[in-house]
Amino acid sequence: MTTARPTATNGTDKPSGPRSRKGIETRARLVEAAKDVFERDGFLDARISDIAEKAGLSHGSFYHYFESKEEVFREVAANVEARLHEPMNSVILAQSSARPAERIREAIRLHLESYRDEARIMGVIEQVSRFDPEIMAQRAANHRVNHAEVANSIRSLQRHGLADARLDPDIAAAALGSMTYRFPEMWFVQGLLDCDFEAGVEQLTLLFVRALGLEDDGAPIARPVRAAST
Repeated sequence: MTTARPTATNGTDKPSGPRSRKGIETRARLVEAAKDVFERDGFLDARISDIAEKAGLSHGSFYHYFESKEEVFREVAANVEARLHEPMNSVILAQSSARPAERIREAIRLHLESYRDEARIMGVIEQVSRFDPEIMAQRAANHRVNHAEVANSIRSLQRHGLADARLDPDIAAAALGSMTYRFPEMWFVQGLLDCDFEAGVEQLTLLFVRALGLEDDGAPIARPVRAAST
């Protein structure tokens, strides 16, 4: 872990955040540069000087926006997690005339596409979350929000007579949420599956639809997932 460099503060333990448009843009550039460096070098080997250079800034300029490598990494992780969660808001929770199975399929597709695109940084985030208590707490808080949203969505389906009434929404949300996070990690980060992308989308959709007891929309199911040879 790096040691934070002392910085000027606004009376708190952290530096003042950027207030001008230029400052906001510079901070965003640092976050994007940090993401590239973390993907390339991993967290432990990433250096603040490399992040600043990638962003086109001096080493000292970094500390005007962030106190440490850990702090910028947490912002990178938060941004990536928000992108992975976005289909929940734009597809599942949004007003739509699409049938539940169609919406689940679309949300799963978007989630898997995003995870595939972010696989390199997600591998680093998964590693860091195992030893950084703040990243662990940050992700746990995100998961609690996601869990509550999924559980409420299941309750809504049950009230409308669409989902299996025997399901406990909280238990079902936890089980399906675990599958949503673990499956793409095994697939895109660890390479433990040899799976056509469309097959992955359709198989995961089928599992969700059957688990919730939703009416099958009759969409074709792609070929089964094949385990990678070792």
